[in-house]
Amino acid sequence: MSFPPLSRSLIRARTWPLVVDAAVFGVVLAAIYAILTTVHYWMGVVTPAANISRSPRALPGYALYSLVRMTVAYLLSLVFAVAYGYVAAYHKRLETVMVALLDILQSIPVLSFLPGVMLAMVSLFPTRQLGVELGSIVLIFTGQVWNMAFSFYSSLKSIPRELREAADIYRFSPWQRFLELELPFGVIGLVWNSIVSVAGGWFFLMACEMFVLGNHDFRLPGLGSYLQRAAGAGDTPAILWGLGAMIAVIVLIDQLIWRPLIAWSDRFKMEQVESGGAVSSPILHLLRNASAVKWIERRTLQPAWERLTVARSFAPRPAPGPRRIWLVRLAQAAGLVLVAAVVLYSAWQAFEMMRGLRGTDVSITLEAAGATFLRVIASLLISLVWAVPAGVAIGFNPRVARLAQPIAQIAASVPATALFPVVLLGLVRLGGGLGVGSIILMLLGTQWYILFNVIAGAMAIPSELREAADVFRFTRLQRWQTVILPGIFPYLVTGLVTASGGAWNASIVAEYFHFQGKIMTTLGLGAQISSATDSGNTLLLLLSTVVMAMLVVTVNRLVWKPLYRLAETRYRLEG
Repeated sequence: MSFPPLSRSLIRARTWPLVVDAAVFGVVLAAIYAILTTVHYWMGVVTPAANISRSPRALPGYALYSLVRMTVAYLLSLVFAVAYGYVAAYHKRLETVMVALLDILQSIPVLSFLPGVMLAMVSLFPTRQLGVELGSIVLIFTGQVWNMAFSFYSSLKSIPRELREAADIYRFSPWQRFLELELPFGVIGLVWNSIVSVAGGWFFLMACEMFVLGNHDFRLPGLGSYLQRAAGAGDTPAILWGLGAMIAVIVLIDQLIWRPLIAWSDRFKMEQVESGGAVSSPILHLLRNASAVKWIERRTLQPAWERLTVARSFAPRPAPGPRRIWLVRLAQAAGLVLVAAVVLYSAWQAFEMMRGLRGTDVSITLEAAGATFLRVIASLLISLVWAVPAGVAIGFNPRVARLAQPIAQIAASVPATALFPVVLLGLVRLGGGLGVGSIILMLLGTQWYILFNVIAGAMAIPSELREAADVFRFTRLQRWQTVILPGIFPYLVTGLVTASGGAWNASIVAEYFHFQGKIMTTLGLGAQISSATDSGNTLLLLLSTVVMAMLVVTVNRLVWKPLYRLAETRYRLEG
């Protein structure tokens, strides 16, 4: 039976919303099932050394467990990044310390957090699997949160002055200022840094799901432990199966989550004329037209938004009394004294522990620090050469972005350690070693921070500036000097800072690698940290981490802080 064209269009108009609602309902049911399955597993009896099967049939379950860990770690990272960036941007007394501390924390390798995190989590839940799972989630959190915090901090520092003055004139409440000005201004950077953060989580998933701590062997079912076991055994088919499953999950997340978020964040682009090449997403279009989503938005989201913003828009701000000011200052002073006491006590205990080290340990550590520092610089320079022009090209062209962004995300997410055996075999046959191979692996963990931040910066450049460059017929060099580089500079600084931390972090797997039952290593802090973790040498692990922190603080004071000040004062977008 055939229908006329008008009847077919009416049937599609009536049935398509039902299909979309059914799909949304199915996604909700799948999420509920995943949550219940995960909770049942987490609340079970602790099994720190789970048997990891290399059968492809186990991959769906492993993918579910890894995805849940990544999701929980990302949500924690998002909350922490927004809160930390907000406090650092608006508290002058704490800003210098908080930015330096953030730079230190993002540079400390995941394995340096491992002993304290795992022992603390396991001691909290000694009889439940939840303790080991929380330890793995916190480790993933430490591998993905720092660049998001840097991004939001940088966005808050670069808000145009006229927008702040408008918020003051209209007497925005703190919540309204946050929801209507500060958060929207940082959305583009947060979305793109979220993508590279999750990619960094996938990159370090192998170290976060299967690790050795002294005599304890912790193994959690997941894609990371599957790939680590397959790589350790040299099982190429299992490696390909694991990579295929991980790529499938990454592509699915890209289409269902990141692509709609990128299209949604385009509305927060600061421009006075509407751009012609807006980013689009079929999934976002379907969600906006789904009756179930509209019902939820009408009944819950809109009332909550109005209570946070409209209801308190013009509420006067009562001036704090002298007693309240005195109490606030007293609380701040007490907090600073408490923090200082904890820091001093911890530093003294660390110094007492390191007094047992030999002079040779210190000299070798300093040599290792110099070697890793040179590798970090090399990886940053190589990343800059290609990531800046590629990021600008992707950010300026939505059609190119639709194709290149998922490819870049997959390349950034695939653990290089799973492919590293192939790289090592090639280097050995060519007469090279891990010294060169470590730079390649660090590069794979570094370049994406620069690329994704440059993409965000290029997308945030107002369309009228690019159109003005066309009207005045700027040459390519003039475009880069007057529009592109000044426009992306704050994002580029954030990318460089986080890429530097990513390079230091990647050194733990770049300089010390288990390969076919053997340990391949080269001189470097990353190798020293990995070796100390395997052998349970707490003193050497502490010394290596302290030296790395001192290097990071020095670079922060001499390089990153002046660049952030330059981005805040000279390259802030203002009318």
